[in-house]
Amino acid sequence: MLTTLTDFNSLELQAPQIAGPLAVVPIVGATGLGPTHHVLLDSALKTGMVRITEVSEGGVVPELLLVNDGPLPVLLLDGEELVGAKQNRILNLTVLAAARARTLIPVSCVEAHRWSWRSRHFEGTDRTLYAEARRRKMADVSQSLRHGSRRSDQGAIWAGIAHKSARLAVHSDTGAAAAMYEHLGHDLDQMLRNFETVTGQTGAGFMINGRLSGLELFASPEDFEHLFPKLVRSYGLDAVDRGSASLDRSVDGEPLETVGRFLDSLKSIAPERHPGVGLGEDWRFRSREVLGAGLVHEGRLLHLSAFPG
Repeated sequence: MLTTLTDFNSLELQAPQIAGPLAVVPIVGATGLGPTHHVLLDSALKTGMVRITEVSEGGVVPELLLVNDGPLPVLLLDGEELVGAKQNRILNLTVLAAARARTLIPVSCVEAHRWSWRSRHFEGTDRTLYAEARRRKMADVSQSLRHGSRRSDQGAIWAGIAHKSARLAVHSDTGAAAAMYEHLGHDLDQMLRNFETVTGQTGAGFMINGRLSGLELFASPEDFEHLFPKLVRSYGLDAVDRGSASLDRSVDGEPLETVGRFLDSLKSIAPERHPGVGLGEDWRFRSREVLGAGLVHEGRLLHLSAFPG
């Protein structure tokens, strides 16, 4: 399977890095042919190449407008959080927004009790939504794609944020997911200091309390290195939560073996293919063992998130 990604089988796993309940297994190797030619969202926002706004003065919850005035496409990550405007949002899927174009991007709200202007444009953040919620959202968006849309279950996202905030003893007047990252920022930064990328690393498997939580792959080491801190905060918030909740601590096995088996399961699935938002093709993976989604453009897997089924 994965027939257009010729280098996928050459991926290699390296020794895990561990900080408390969170273990990270580096993945080294390419996920397709040819160089990448895009800019990441943080860089595009910082230089003013991209502006992200509400779609109109009234706004709508599940869509935002991205205006790319630059000469290169811009890559936005599934779950990446945008703050400001009428309420904070996260990306429903990974998007490659075309150069010199306007793109409507599908999003979900992660701030339940605000619908008022805070700024005219959105700003980027140093995080993605926690992995537990990204998995649930991915399942909903994958189902929605079969019916021609890219919607999440918005009520489930709000409920999940409320429940997680309560477990972590975090309060926000607007029900913002951001409050959890701000409240636990020191702990997450301390966790992040225990991890470092290795030469040629394009992805990682993430384990919490000895169980596989998810896997992330990118087209290039440069993309992975830049986005790795956001992902550690995503999985790290789940690690803090699961530790405080004393959840099931049974283990899947040794980290290298566990991530290797999961990769093998992923490679055996024939993906459902849908038009991407902007450029590329959206691939969806589903089996008893795997729930995943990726964006493929010109033979390169730009980003893949995969979670245990």
